[in-house]
Formats: sequence, C-alpha cells, structure tokens
Amino acid sequence: MLRDEWERRREEKRREEKRREEKARKKREKSRDKDKEKEREIYAEVRAVPPLVVRADGRGFKRVLGDSEKFAKPYDERFARGMAKAAEMFFKKSGFDPVLAYTFSDEISFFFEQVPFRGRVEKLDSVVAGFLASALTIVLGFEEPVAFDARVIPVCACGGEREEGGAVLEYLTQRQAEAWRNHLNAYAYYGLVRSKGLGGEEAEKRLRGMKAGEIHEMLFRDCGINLNETPKWQRRGILVVKQRYEKDYKIVQHWNLPLFGKVFSKKFSFLKKSFSGPEGIRTLDRPVSHKKIG
Repeated sequence: MLRDEWERRREEKRREEKRREEKARKKREKSRDKDKEKEREIYAEVRAVPPLVVRADGRGFKRVLGDSEKFAKPYDERFARGMAKAAEMFFKKSGFDPVLAYTFSDEISFFFEQVPFRGRVEKLDSVVAGFLASALTIVLGFEEPVAFDARVIPVCACGGEREEGGAVLEYLTQRQAEAWRNHLNAYAYYGLVRSKGLGGEEAEKRLRGMKAGEIHEMLFRDCGINLNETPKWQRRGILVVKQRYEKDYKIVQHWNLPLFGKVFSKKFSFLKKSFSGPEGIRTLDRPVSHKKIG
C-alpha cells in the first residue's frame, strides 16, 4: 500500500513537471511572437530625454470652426476657454505631470521635467494628442470629430549661451511671437472681409507681402481697429500652471500675460523651482531677446 502511494505521488509530480514545461514553452513562444511584432515597430525605441516640450496642434480645426456660426471670428472667447480648460484637464486627469501649459489659437505646448513611458516619443505624442481631442470635445460639445497632432521638442542645455539656461523661456518667447503674428494676420484678414467686402482669396492676396507696420496702419485707418487695445490673451496667449497654495496646489489660468522675459520672471517667480533641473535656476532670470510684439 505504501508503494502504491509512492507511485501515485511520483506520477503526480511527473504530471506537474510536464505542466510547468508546457507552460514555459508557451511563454517562450509568446515571447518570440511578441519580439517579432516589436521588430516591426521600428520607431518604438525612439526616446526623448527631458526636459522637453510636447506641442499639440489642432488638425482641420478650420473646417470645424469656420463652418459654424457658434464661434466668433477672428477670436472666440468660448473656444479659447475650451482650449485652456482642456489643458487644465490634462494636468488633472492624464496621469502626466507637466510644469506648465501655454496655449493660443488651436495649439497647446506642455513643458515637462519628467515624462512617463521612459520617454518613448510614439507614446508621448499619441497620448497627448488623443487626450486633448477627447477633452476638447467634452468641453465644447463638438458634434464633428476633432483631432490634434503632436511633436516632442527637446529644451535641454545645448551648449554655448544655453548652458546658462533659458531654452524653455526661449521656446515660450518664440511661440508668443507666433501668437502675435497669428493675431495680426487674423484681424487683418477678417478686417478686410468685413470692412471692404472682399472675398477670402482676395483678402489673402492683398495681405501677401505686407509688413506688420503696414497692416497695423491699414487696420487702424480702414477698420478702426487698434491692435494694442485688443485683449491680452489674443495677443500673448494663455498660461496654465500648477501653482502651490500652502500644502496643496491649484491649476491656475493666466489670461493677461506679460511678454516672456524679465517681467515674466518677476511675476511668475514661483516657477523657479520648476526650472531648477538641468536648465538651472537661472532659466527665468536670463533676459531673452525677441522682436517687438504686442
């Protein structure tokens, strides 16, 4: 009887070993199949090292907004609030940890000191773009599908004067200059369409080659528009930051931005802690040269 029990246990042990071997074999096969799939994902290992910016740009927004009477031209405050709110939702619900977001028109730039997915560019681009598209749809109740494309922009020290820090502020300054150009062209285009009764193509043709000063003068003379008196958020964009209050923090929107530079450094001195990584704490102190914008 003892021998029968011993034989039974030995058989059970053999079966268990066989099950383990079969399980290990299937796991190896699955791993090989997965490796073969990964071999085809030729961009999967492209990674970016923070600090970095991920900028998302609206794709085809002209079709969605241009055909709707719900949105004012050239600027619609409800749409701008929707973009700022989508950025705020990203802070709170995306699982990412951005330091700040800067938005104007249909673009949002997020600055990160740390990023998930070990910096995989594919993942960063796709998740940021996908989240913003769904967030904006929720906030503004779009009936038409909207999409963003996204790109990763390194803002680390790159030698030369950038070793002192300032690449982040330099990037923001460049985008703010683009916000001003966008503001100038948008008012000029719709000013000609409304005051002169020009068609879209005719207005574009007339503006082609005109300098900023000439557009300024034309708008003031022919349309009664003084661009220096338009709302600051139209000229300079909107900043969304994580601002600390005692032990907690709030996500705050700033709609009356100064130009990125010395004034910005003083007004937003609390951000110095956020710029204290590889860029150095002098990021916000370094004066940045830029063309005159409104």
